[in-house]
Amino acid sequence: MTVTVIGVDIAKRVFQVHGINADGKTVLKKRLTRDIFLAEMARHPSCLVGLEAGSGAHHWGRCLAELGHDVRLMPPQYVKPYVKGNKHDASDAEACCEAVQRPGMRFIPVKTEAQQATLMLHRVRDHFIRRRTGAINALRGHLAEFGFVSASQRAGLNRLLAAVEEATEALPDEVCDLLQMITAEIRGYDEQIAGLDKRLKAQCKEDDVSRRLRTIPGVGPVIATAMPAYLSAGGSFASGSAFAAWLGITPRQHSSGGKERMFGITKRGNTYLRRQLINGARAVVRIARGRRGGMWDWINKMLDRRHFNIVTVAVANKMARIMWAMITKGTEYRPA
Repeated sequence: MTVTVIGVDIAKRVFQVHGINADGKTVLKKRLTRDIFLAEMARHPSCLVGLEAGSGAHHWGRCLAELGHDVRLMPPQYVKPYVKGNKHDASDAEACCEAVQRPGMRFIPVKTEAQQATLMLHRVRDHFIRRRTGAINALRGHLAEFGFVSASQRAGLNRLLAAVEEATEALPDEVCDLLQMITAEIRGYDEQIAGLDKRLKAQCKEDDVSRRLRTIPGVGPVIATAMPAYLSAGGSFASGSAFAAWLGITPRQHSSGGKERMFGITKRGNTYLRRQLINGARAVVRIARGRRGGMWDWINKMLDRRHFNIVTVAVANKMARIMWAMITKGTEYRPA
């Protein structure tokens, strides 16, 4: 009988598929290798295919879409409740087949290769920044053992780098040799990060959506290039509020028996994008005093009665909703 819905559990080399017909009866259960997976899927007519979003999911989603299938990616945490019994490949594939049919299921759009390339650029840059931070902390810790301390921020770091690179007499020769390895590592990360920043700026100038996003206060090349990689025209969220909730910059609610309780932000969704939005909002709030008109009046009124960090999150929420509207509707930024 004709398969109408297929659930796929993808892995590195072995894929498990579970298919049902229009009556909901299981008609397909197969364990496929990576080499024959697409050939097997090409044998079936166009149908609904559900996969968990994870490593390689977007690649396989694009491949299956080229075969004419309607591909839906789902967050793994939303598929897990549909797993029956013990967890194994067959039960995971069956869970995907069941979950993709639920009317309330939330789906993740399949990203294009261009979107994934942009996100990889951001991930590599973030990776280098984390590694550089670790090297800087190691350098500060080792130098503190010999009485060398300096202020935070880049100016203080530059003094420590100079002390090591000049091989000051206050440090033993063997210590200088070891610390110079760390300073060379830090310098290397600086060059790599600077090169990636240039690529982000160039991409921001070339892309029309990124150029429009740059007109929003607090939005730089990092946010302007990352946001379109997560959102596309037409949008995958019903509203800007839903997008802000996905980013985790909305209050966490725990209500029962008619009693509503609100806590700090949920911190769900993409950590990297949320962090960049918070940093951009913090820069805006920091310079808000003394400015008038539009968003500045709104920020200053909140600063009169709320803590700086609360205002920062509120501004980040507003920025996310504005960018959602600009991307999905193709509009320009219009200051209130």
